[in-house]
Amino acid sequence: MKRFLVTAFLILLTAGIAGVIGWAALRASKAVTTTTGTEVPTTRVKRGRVTITVSARGELQGGNSEMLVAPMAGVDTMAITSLRDPGELVQAGDVVVEFDTTQQEFNLREAQADLLEAEQQVIQAKANSEAIQEETKYQSESAKSDVKLAQLEVRRNPLLPTIVARQNDLAVEAAQNRLHQAEQDLVNKKANAEAGIAIQDAAHNKAKVSAETAQRMIDSMTVRAKSTGYCNLQPNTTGNIFWGAPLPALQIGDTVRAGMAIVQIPDMKNWEVSANVGELDQGHLAPGQKVSVAIVALAGKSYTGHVKAIGGTTGPSWDRHFEARIALDETGPDLRPGMSSNIVITSEVLNDVIWLPSQALFESDGRPYVYLQSDGRFAPHDVKLVRRSESQAVLTGLNEGDVVAMSNPAQQSNPAAKQQSAMKALQQ
Repeated sequence: MKRFLVTAFLILLTAGIAGVIGWAALRASKAVTTTTGTEVPTTRVKRGRVTITVSARGELQGGNSEMLVAPMAGVDTMAITSLRDPGELVQAGDVVVEFDTTQQEFNLREAQADLLEAEQQVIQAKANSEAIQEETKYQSESAKSDVKLAQLEVRRNPLLPTIVARQNDLAVEAAQNRLHQAEQDLVNKKANAEAGIAIQDAAHNKAKVSAETAQRMIDSMTVRAKSTGYCNLQPNTTGNIFWGAPLPALQIGDTVRAGMAIVQIPDMKNWEVSANVGELDQGHLAPGQKVSVAIVALAGKSYTGHVKAIGGTTGPSWDRHFEARIALDETGPDLRPGMSSNIVITSEVLNDVIWLPSQALFESDGRPYVYLQSDGRFAPHDVKLVRRSESQAVLTGLNEGDVVAMSNPAQQSNPAAKQQSAMKALQQ
């Protein structure tokens, strides 16, 4: 009986040990599976033909656009009373936008009233001048008559007493003095009258200019198109808009400043696309390169164009980009300003080169490298970069078929390190 109990105890002990071993093996198996499930993504180095293309999204604009602005109408702000609809077709000479002319009409009525008053002042000045001249002429003629009569009396002096003769001589002298004074007054009053008329003429001309200026201001507040095209309403930059919020388009009733852009009318014969291209692709572009432009709203249609101009790089450090202006070589009646478009620029074609996805290429202190797999492990391997785009990298220093990691193996196997690296990137 004792031997039986010992045997049973040994059997149970052996079964327990086997269970512990099996449980440990199961945990090990699960651990391997978990590790396998988080394997580093890889890709193989390829050899072949690589087409370096640049893709971007842009907005359709007129090449030689006509910009209609708020006029300089003598006021700081003005209200829009009439405005064309967005995308509406207008012909040369059509009214596009009208502004409130209440203040300008009041100024015009005041200027016209001043002009009428100035005209009457001129008439009055001329009438007074004529009256004064006639009166002065009469005085002059009267003085001449007095001189002649006095001279006639002087002829009788030989027959008259000495005292009377002397009186006649004095009368002639006095009449001559009055004649001289009358003639001098005629000249002075004529000059004075002409000066008064000139002053009233100047006031009349000033009032006339004021009236014409007020009328021109009223006319300028009706803005007409100088060319045929579609209306592209500009954003309202005078409202209380939160920073970062999109600006609404102008509409009837909005108040604008003098000189502010209101409506853009693109040239129907010249179209351009303004696109923001990533900084990485700037070295692949040059003026004159052919471009394929697909308009999002016109499915199935594409247009050819060429790079017209390349702007400077702007934007924050994590999103640097530059503006590229694409001129379309062909146009169509369905094109409208503001349409979204996708552009594809083929900058270069390389034959029989080693390449891999750009995601697999890393850089540290200007040194490009990859994580090359060898004996089941990944190690940094220096390469020489030849060309790079958003999706492909052409390089030397690798062989066709080599396996490289698509991400940093250390971060892939250590999520905490990956999170720490991401935090450092955000802090920078």
